[in-house]
Amino acid sequence: MIIRPAREEDAEAVCAIANWVIRDTLATFNTVEKTPEQVRDQITASDGAYLVAEQNGEILGHAYFFPFRSGPGYRFTAEHTIHLLPAGQDQGAGRKLMQALEEKAKAAQIHVLIASVSSANPAAIGFHAALGYAETARMPELGCKNGRWLDTVFMQKILTPGIPAPDNPGKDA
Repeated sequence: MIIRPAREEDAEAVCAIANWVIRDTLATFNTVEKTPEQVRDQITASDGAYLVAEQNGEILGHAYFFPFRSGPGYRFTAEHTIHLLPAGQDQGAGRKLMQALEEKAKAAQIHVLIASVSSANPAAIGFHAALGYAETARMPELGCKNGRWLDTVFMQKILTPGIPAPDNPGKDA
């Protein structure tokens, strides 16, 4: 199993994983499938912050981070997404993806990484907890999919504990 930055030519495989999650699970509240072009654009715009787990030439999962909110006061906080095919689960692919993603985030001066997890995905809550993410909020009925109201569980990990805040983070939006 190798973890590497996603390339444009990975877009179709990554798109297939994302669309499986959208179509067949409650892990995301999104109901609109992605196109390979949209995924390719995300990969290109990510500055190397979009990673894939590959085994024997097959993409088993992907992870990336993106700004949590706009405004300069949030520039040290990012949210992430991670998806694995069933074939990639229970093999350490998720842990390896997250460890590599956290290193990329630290290199990008991200102080806090956020996970926004569907309450219908208890395995993802347990996965993040095992990696040191703490539940910080549970928002009831925040999403709706397949005729169900779903809660969102926010979890976070401070990647650089103990570092002082910058003197002038800018005016917050």
